[in-house]
Formats: sequence, C-alpha cells, structure tokens
Amino acid sequence: MPTIHFVKEKLKAECAPGENLRQVALREGVQLYPGLHQYVNCMGMGSCASCRVHVTKGTENLSRQGWFEKLRLLLGPLTFFARLGNEQQLRLACQAKVNGDVEVQTKPGLNWHGDRFWG
Repeated sequence: MPTIHFVKEKLKAECAPGENLRQVALREGVQLYPGLHQYVNCMGMGSCASCRVHVTKGTENLSRQGWFEKLRLLLGPLTFFARLGNEQQLRLACQAKVNGDVEVQTKPGLNWHGDRFWG
C-alpha cells in the first residue's frame, strides 16, 4: 500500500493505490487549505487551486497532470508564483491520484521574487 508522508504535519498515512490525495489528507485530519479557503473552496473540483501541495519526493508515483490542472496552475495569479521553480513538483491535491510512496508539503509558499523567472 502506498504511503503519503505529510512533512509539516509529521504524519504518515497509508492509502489504496489510485486514491485521491485530497481525500486521504482530509480523512487523516491534514489541513490542506490556508486561511479563508478552509471554509470556502471548490470541494475538490480543481477550480480554486487552494489545495496545492509541493511534492518533495515521489512525483513519479502520482498520476500525470491533466491539461486542466496545468492550465489552472499556470493561469491563476497566485498559483503562477507558487509554480515558479516548482513546475513539476507543484500539484493540486484534488487532482492527484497516489500510486506509490510520496512526500508532500502542504500549503507551500509563493515565489514572489521569481528567482528562476527573472534570471
């Protein structure tokens, strides 16, 4: 069974192969949503992008990014800056299916300075 390691929460959770990352996090009591998004979010439809996570290990063990997820991360004003320098590692938890062991950081910060964007 795949194991998800939530770094900030210091929690490891097992899940069934192909299970949704967001659903596992919510089941285990991991808070994915920052601030007001705890109460107002898209409920896993992928449109608010507030459940974004930074995958530190095991990106190959998640399902491939679909075109909607890529587009949402690229065109969102905040997600654009969160994605800078983390193009492959930033994922929406509601869109990612877990197929093997992964390590994720919830509520990743934003790259306001665009270190890799401007230089």
